[in-house]
Amino acid sequence: MKKYIASLFVSFILVQGLVYAHCQVPCGIYDDAARIVQLREDFATIQKAMNQIAILNQKSDAQSLNQATRWIMTKETHANNIQNSVSSYFLTQRIKSKSGKEFDSYASLTTSLHQILVSAMKCKQTVDVQHVQKGLDRINAFIELYFDDHGKKHLMEMDH
Repeated sequence: MKKYIASLFVSFILVQGLVYAHCQVPCGIYDDAARIVQLREDFATIQKAMNQIAILNQKSDAQSLNQATRWIMTKETHANNIQNSVSSYFLTQRIKSKSGKEFDSYASLTTSLHQILVSAMKCKQTVDVQHVQKGLDRINAFIELYFDDHGKKHLMEMDH
């Protein structure tokens, strides 16, 4: 049920056509759902790149080597995108340090984001698509945690 609600929330936000957060000043323009969609697209691109690298690895001509190199660069770029988005958007702008009773929630959110960062790093280091799936699974786990904490508050803010 939680997954359904989180997915419904993400869909609702996307339909609203909100703007991406664009800076680290306290402007208040945040689009968490769009960031999640972008993270998923980055992992999907990495998976396609890994698949193409495996296919091109079977060939030995210069054109295939050129294309494999381009797919490797694409994989790197999208893994960097994931790491940058997680670090500079969620960890820096959205997840606020908490203490006391709220510390467990903070620790769970930061741990979840760290796991996404590690998955992106593993995608850089290998062509093993299991790291893509782990990254996507970790995004889903983060959604469950994050939108439980922020989703209702975010929806109420949007209504005003």
